[in-house]
Amino acid sequence: MRYAPITERLANLGSDKWAVHFAGRARAAQGEEIIELSIGAPDVPIDPGLIAACTQALEAGRTGYADGRGEAGLRTAIARHYANRSGRAITADNVLCLPGTQTALFTTMTGLATAGDEVLVGDPLYAAYDGIIRSTGADKVSVPLKAAHGFRMQPEDLAAAITPRSRVLLLNSPHNPTGAVLSAGDIAALGEICIRHDLWIISDEVYEHFLFDGTFASPFDNPALAERTVVVSSISKSHSAPGFRSGWVVGPKEFCARLQPVSETMLFGSQPFIADMTAWALTHDSDTARRQREACARRVRIVCDVIGNEPAVRPLPPAAGMHILLDISATGLSAEAFAWGLLDDEKVCTMPGTSFGAAGEGFIRVSLTSPDDLIAEASRRIARFARSIASSGRGT
Repeated sequence: MRYAPITERLANLGSDKWAVHFAGRARAAQGEEIIELSIGAPDVPIDPGLIAACTQALEAGRTGYADGRGEAGLRTAIARHYANRSGRAITADNVLCLPGTQTALFTTMTGLATAGDEVLVGDPLYAAYDGIIRSTGADKVSVPLKAAHGFRMQPEDLAAAITPRSRVLLLNSPHNPTGAVLSAGDIAALGEICIRHDLWIISDEVYEHFLFDGTFASPFDNPALAERTVVVSSISKSHSAPGFRSGWVVGPKEFCARLQPVSETMLFGSQPFIADMTAWALTHDSDTARRQREACARRVRIVCDVIGNEPAVRPLPPAAGMHILLDISATGLSAEAFAWGLLDDEKVCTMPGTSFGAAGEGFIRVSLTSPDDLIAEASRRIARFARSIASSGRGT
């Protein structure tokens, strides 16, 4: 039987990257005591107010067909958030509502790139970006994110990667997996290059509320870049609500009008009761993001305190987010071999850096969404495993 080319483009780009994670889950299901640090699922409980808002909407009968663009109340709430943040007039016409950031990314990329185009993205990169880009038929062009620059994209590296086929720059700040944060100056410098080459900017801002220090910056808030920038985000991280799948796209009005048929062809509207809950989340004060942010910052310190003096493994403290990268290159093992060996020998499940692109070689990603005592114990086990590799010569 014949299949469409998209199935070939996406082959080996789905769950294969999460093989260590799924193996850890399977072993835990069989009774092994696995410390799971592979996935960034918030561990701060959801605000009871969100559950109440969702329940009230259900009881009020908000279970029918939804507006294909997004429920009016939610689009207004999203628009108000970005108007307050940017200081510009943002209306509901600048908003499309979709079930989660993943769907928002897919819809946006489908509207901006096609076969023969190139999409520029930093490497390391969030694991799902490969599939998002290749699904359109466009080619991914990696822009190196170097540890020497704190994994912040450098203008000269972006400029060197651009060709006549370049159409889109996909930015992610705060960045997953590195925790790097772009400043307003960084964004302006990258934006000048995008203007010069007439590139769209897709800005994945799901970790907007997770800076440990400083002020969040977005290309959408820069007036010179606003008409070429599309923001994607959700309440998955900020409100500990990943299972509700509630996200959005914010961009120029023309972009949203053109993308609405794409969105409606894929999924005609999200659940109204979830839309009402999301509107409540965006219009009421909640300490969920603050509590999760403070917990992750504290756990960064725990990892660094435990592992910081180990010669075979080096923590790279993030500026934001829910993860920390560990440099394991001194062990001589590949990222895959280290992650699998750590799972086998020490029952700690992490993600090999190569799940996030070729530039992730030599690193593992540790999620910071487990209790402090487990983070500390896992750190001790990681240090022990790295020492054992160094002393045995297995990595050479």
